[in-house]
Amino acid sequence: MNSAIHNNCNIKLKRFTIFETALGWIGIAITERGLAQLTLPQNSEKEALAALSLSSYALRVRIEHIASTVSRIQDYCNGHAFSFNETLDLSAGSTFEQRVWNTCLTIPYGQTRSYGWLAAQLGQPKAARAVGNALGKNPLPIIIPCHRVIAANGSIGGFSGGIETKKRLLALESIMHFRC
Repeated sequence: MNSAIHNNCNIKLKRFTIFETALGWIGIAITERGLAQLTLPQNSEKEALAALSLSSYALRVRIEHIASTVSRIQDYCNGHAFSFNETLDLSAGSTFEQRVWNTCLTIPYGQTRSYGWLAAQLGQPKAARAVGNALGKNPLPIIIPCHRVIAANGSIGGFSGGIETKKRLLALESIMHFRC
């Protein structure tokens, strides 16, 4: 895994930006420890900003300050395969959630895994439902590819951004082997 993870709690979101991609408007928020939040594509800049749910302490930055991150996300939204290697700040999650998110980072582009597979990787094979709940709280969808997690029977499963968004991301990665 290429991402350095920081687990220090109570870090406030410091900087953010909103930018347009081929899939819609995306917002990202960064703390001093790393990338902390990413919105799924929204219909407008205003919706992306609202999806970030920032505190009044947040400071908007120009895209140039985080241009490489923005560029990689835009490339991803244009269908280009690659891995993200940003430093992540996952301090918003519990220890279990952080373990789930870190394990989800290992799912390669263009592939899927089941909730049960993730639970087994954590050494808790009966925790598939808890894994699903943790993925529902994923603060960095796309970067932490929870859209690549489907049900054991091949059905698409759930997604915090809605099933249509999950289908869109899977199709972007040419993943079509799931049942609706």
